Amino acid sequence: MDDQQLLRYSRHILLPQIDIAGQEKLNQSRVLIIGAGGLGSPAALYLAASGIGHLTICDGDQVDLTNLQRQIIHDSDTIGLAKTQSAKQALHRINPAIHITTIQTHVDAEKLSQLVPQADAVIDASDNFSTRHHVNQACAVHKKPLISGAAVQFSGQISVFDLRHDNSPCYHCLYPIDGDQEDMPCAILGVFSPVVGIIGSMQAAETLKILLNIGQSLNGRLLLLDGLTMNWRSVRLNKDPLCPVCRCNGR
Repeated sequence: MDDQQLLRYSRHILLPQIDIAGQEKLNQSRVLIIGAGGLGSPAALYLAASGIGHLTICDGDQVDLTNLQRQIIHDSDTIGLAKTQSAKQALHRINPAIHITTIQTHVDAEKLSQLVPQADAVIDASDNFSTRHHVNQACAVHKKPLISGAAVQFSGQISVFDLRHDNSPCYHCLYPIDGDQEDMPCAILGVFSPVVGIIGSMQAAETLKILLNIGQSLNGRLLLLDGLTMNWRSVRLNKDPLCPVCRCNGR
């Protein structure tokens, strides 16, 4: 790192768990973010500010006026612009030294099979179960840590599924693809904007911890937030021995 980088990241470097070696590791890391909306916005902003060397952001939508209530990476001047392009502009204003790759499409299983192996960590900030299951499948196959978040109305949740560990559950263990879950987007149910900020910021924190191998991740735990009471509930997750996605990773 040069003098400018040492100054930029000095508050990280002061932390003994990070120091110069840890910050250099972040500068060399690659993170894949699926979704540049309510969750992806704070996640991407904090990762860019923290110096993640290469961010790949996937989203197929354009910025709409209704997004601006919660998707803080976008603004009124980018309405009508591709979300990936809007996000890239905002992130480069924060940290022009990082590399950003934009994928202007809703990623499918084939595209994820190309993108996931290149990443050191994957953030699922999507808003539908189909994409989440595709992301989970790719992360399980390539054994990449998956930092998963969701929010609707006043509720939020976050977990980590790290199939680098044999005993780790995956997203399918929690929400089987043949289960009774139903996509109910924010456009129908609404969402309290700070909730996505809280969950998205936590996704960034979990990603940084995983990349630095510090602290204890949320692997095997699901945190549930009630935004009306600000009560948190922690649920222990167990690997499903019959899970068709991750059972091959068991012993």
